[in-house]
Amino acid sequence: MTKENKFIPYKIANFSSEELIEKSKKYFQEINNRRSVRDFSDKDVPKEVIENIIKTAGSAPSGAHKQPWTFCVVSNKDLKSKIRKLAEKEEYENYHGRMSDSWKKDLEHFRTDHIKEFLEIAPYLIVVFKKVFDLDEEENKSQNYYVNESVGIACGFLIAAIHKAGLVTLTHTPSPMKFLQKALGRPKNEKAFLLLPLGYPSEDCKVPDLKRKNLSEISFWF
Repeated sequence: MTKENKFIPYKIANFSSEELIEKSKKYFQEINNRRSVRDFSDKDVPKEVIENIIKTAGSAPSGAHKQPWTFCVVSNKDLKSKIRKLAEKEEYENYHGRMSDSWKKDLEHFRTDHIKEFLEIAPYLIVVFKKVFDLDEEENKSQNYYVNESVGIACGFLIAAIHKAGLVTLTHTPSPMKFLQKALGRPKNEKAFLLLPLGYPSEDCKVPDLKRKNLSEISFWF
C-alpha cells in the first residue's frame, strides 16, 4: 500500500482587479529593465544575497517535484581563472570552426568573441547543473522527469531573482560544457546546464541597443 500524500491548506492574498493590474504592470516595468551584461564590476556581493537568489531558484516547479538541479557558486579567484581558460578554449573552437556563418553574423551586433574576461571579474559565478537521474549512497539510480524543462524554469527564476536583487548577470553557455563537471568535481549524474556570472555592472557598462518583440508578436488569444 502506498503512503497517502499529505495535503495542506494553501491561500494567497486576495487582490482587487485594480491591484492586480497595478502589481503586474509594476513587475513588468521592473523586469523589462533587465539586460544581459558583459561589463562587470569586481565589487563584492553579500553571501546572503546569493543564498536568497538560489533559494528563489529552488522554489521553481519541477517534474514530480524531483528538483533535478544543483547550483554551484564559485568565488575563488584561482577557480574562476581556471574556468575562464577552459571556457575560452572551447569558445575559440566555436568562433573558429564550429559556429556557422549565419550564427556568427547574428552575433555581430553583440560584438562578442572568445575572450570571456567577465568570468574572472564578476565576484560570483553560478554554474547550474541538471541531474539527469538521482543517485543514492549506494549508487542506485532513480529517474527524474522533464529535466530540461524543470531546470530551464529554475534558471528563469534565478535570472529574475538576480535582477530583483539589484544585480546583473549573463546567460553564458560555452559549448561543450563537460569541463565544468570536471573542474567542479560534480558526480556522473550531473551535467552542466548554464553558467551565470553575476554582480554589479561596471561604471562604464554598455549594452546593445536592442528592441524586444511587442505583445502582438509573442501572444495569441483564443
